[in-house]
Amino acid sequence: MSACAKNQDGVMSAVGPLAGIRILEVGVMLAGPYATMMLADLGAEVIKIEPPGGEISRQVGDAYFASLNRNKRSVCLDLRSEQGRARLGELVADSHALLVNMKPSAIRRLGLTYDALKQFNESIVCVAMTGFGLNGGDDPAFDYVIQAATGVAAMTGDPDGPPTLPGYSSADNSTGLTAALGLLAQIVSGRGGQVDVCLRDVMFSQLNYRAAVYLNDGVEPRRYPNGAHSYYVPAQLFPTADGYLALFITHDAFWAAFAGEAGIEGFPTMAERSARRDEVLALVSAALARDTAAGWEERLRVLGIPAAAVRTLPEALKATPEVLVTAGDFQLVGSPIRIDGYEPVYRPAPRFDEHSEVEAQSS
Repeated sequence: MSACAKNQDGVMSAVGPLAGIRILEVGVMLAGPYATMMLADLGAEVIKIEPPGGEISRQVGDAYFASLNRNKRSVCLDLRSEQGRARLGELVADSHALLVNMKPSAIRRLGLTYDALKQFNESIVCVAMTGFGLNGGDDPAFDYVIQAATGVAAMTGDPDGPPTLPGYSSADNSTGLTAALGLLAQIVSGRGGQVDVCLRDVMFSQLNYRAAVYLNDGVEPRRYPNGAHSYYVPAQLFPTADGYLALFITHDAFWAAFAGEAGIEGFPTMAERSARRDEVLALVSAALARDTAAGWEERLRVLGIPAAAVRTLPEALKATPEVLVTAGDFQLVGSPIRIDGYEPVYRPAPRFDEHSEVEAQSS
């Protein structure tokens, strides 16, 4: 019989796939805490090690902190003190991994590398999340800075407008997920060691086909109006009689179905649509102007054509209540990972130093 726990609705659920894994987090703001929260949602025990006064994101706001730190424990340690470092060693001895996101000099100064911690546990996995790598220096590397430095901002936005940044922290979130993957991979290997993940490299990795086309074919990325795709036509935002529609026609069968519904003739192949981009877009724009974005979404979805009306975040959340969970006093977006037979137990983010006494008694 499998072990079970109660989920947020009081329903018995199988214990998470990461149950029995203990992870220490010395996280700051977003990237590190997001990585460990994903692991905590899957059943890992995550101990958030906070400095005196608390991790700085507590100052941003309660909802912000709750969105990144549910399902964790909080222990206050002054890692600059001998006592704090000794207590960290005790926790490391009984843990599988430690994840930290700080600048490299701080990571080394506080003794948060594998070389510094293997004396307590040779099997410990140490994950360092930095801007440019553990050996890449201490240059400031926040999300927006990395997006500017790696070409993301330059390829985003209207061609006649300034470079543009996404409306959320794409570099931090992507790096958090990548770090979680690296942490789990090293645990599965059965070996302790250092894992090095940096924001710069993660963003270059996510520019995969953009970078490959430039490196191998010499084609530089260019911006098209309305966020149009480089290859596929039509694949972009279109104004309609009311609101904007995202339409993404990737192959000829999609085009045939859309053209039939929209009353457009010709351009049967992807190559022809790409070569005659302006003509195609003019016809599509004229057709889409005859109905609303919501109307087109309803008409095209039943044909299996990728299309969606552009919604605000409040509108999108209202339309998708199944992604929401409750953790304590906060309503949050739940884990995106669905596993048959397992439903996460969403516990609220910990109060500052809430579990120091518990951890001290267990050691």
